[in-house]
Parts: sequence; structure tokens; C-alpha cells
Amino acid sequence: QVRLVESGGGLVQPGGSLRLSCAASGSIFRIIARNWYRQAPGSQERELVATLSSDGGSNYEHAVKGRFTISTDNAKNTLYLEMNPLKHEDTAVYYCNVRGYDNPDASFRDYWGQGTQVIVSS
Repeated sequence: QVRLVESGGGLVQPGGSLRLSCAASGSIFRIIARNWYRQAPGSQERELVATLSSDGGSNYEHAVKGRFTISTDNAKNTLYLEMNPLKHEDTAVYYCNVRGYDNPDASFRDYWGQGTQVIVSS
């Protein structure tokens, strides 16, 4: 079982920056990937923004490539999302996600944090 707690959201002007954190606790047998998703106001879907795979590779949604950076501090069990520069359209609730296996015989599962609000507005 894994517990994820996000922090770092807030109100920022266009062109500004934020760093989101996702602190993980608990244990998991094997991680497939660590991800950041976001859900924009009025949207029913969560959009995959950034992925950090178990081999260390990263991928980004087209709209954030070159502006967002996903990283992890394994010593602190924390996942980060650096966002700079921010745009109005980045306004959303951001969720961290861990996909993995609880044990060798299990199917993969997703763990989610509670979300942190990012508002980009002048």
C-alpha cells in the first residue's frame, strides 16, 4: 500500500513558476511509473502531463514539453514537478500517481494523491 500527499500548488501569475511535491509513504513491490496528471476546470477527465518510468526515462504531454520537468528524490520518497513558465491553460488540479505491483502475483494498480490546485492568473 502506498499513500501519496501532494503539496506546492497555489496562485501564480502567467510566466511564473511552481514546484509541486508528492511525498510517498508505504511500500510497493515494483513501480512501473510515477506520473503527474491534471484535471482542468469543467473537465471530466484527468490528463497525463508527465511520466517518469522505472528505467529513469521521462515523457511529457506536448503542451508542457520544455516547460515542465518531472523528477524524483528517492532518498526522500518524493516526486516533483517543476513548472516554468506557467500559462493560463495550466490552471488545473494536479494529481500524482504511482502505477505498480503490490506483489509478484498481483495485477498492476494505481495509487493517487488527493490533488493540489494550481491557478495561473494575473
